Amino acid sequence: MNSENSYNGRVLVAGGTGRTGQWVVKRLLHYGVPVRVFCRDRDKAVSLFGDRVECVSGVIQSATDIAVAVKGCSAVISALGSGSYSGESSPAEVDRDGVMRLVDEAANAGVKHFALVSSMAVTKWYHPLNLFAGVLLKKWEAEEHVRKVFSGSDRSFTIVRPGGLKDGEPLRHRLHVDTGDRLWSGWINRSDVAELLVLSLWVEKAKNKTFEVINEVEENQQSLEPFYSMIPE
Repeated sequence: MNSENSYNGRVLVAGGTGRTGQWVVKRLLHYGVPVRVFCRDRDKAVSLFGDRVECVSGVIQSATDIAVAVKGCSAVISALGSGSYSGESSPAEVDRDGVMRLVDEAANAGVKHFALVSSMAVTKWYHPLNLFAGVLLKKWEAEEHVRKVFSGSDRSFTIVRPGGLKDGEPLRHRLHVDTGDRLWSGWINRSDVAELLVLSLWVEKAKNKTFEVINEVEENQQSLEPFYSMIPE
């Protein structure tokens, strides 16, 4: 299967009404992939996507809500992100516990592929971003859970660690990909992160990969699929 083909299964997008999540939904629709959006605010999802997607409302703190949302899906893309430093939208509640809960319910439901938006520098405990409720440490713990649960002969995962996120159309930049969490700075369009996550559904070289990615230079791309072949082993 290549980038011209659509994915045959239904994909659950968690955090689909967020700024990156909206791009995930748009790129799935671009390829004709059936989409189910799991979100807290159903009205917002309907206002964004209309009847082009199925909307399931619920909260990431509820395993029951997640189980309903993920039923019948063959893949999950998580674009979850905390919205405050404390309370139910904190990094501990969303970036760690929410993602881990989503992983567990996805596995219970027979989901075959789990794709996650994480962050560059998640292994650097001394990074300044950890001053904000330890957000990178929480993302790292979630990553570890994804790798633990979705590594295996019948499951796969893709974890994308973007640099700073900005707005803009996809396929307008050459990308720089790396592993080992060696990058300290750089930016990338949310739309390109979304494109990489969507491609991971069918690109074999995306399976079971954790990698960092930033924009390199402006340069129109036919596809981002070749960048998966550039990820260091």
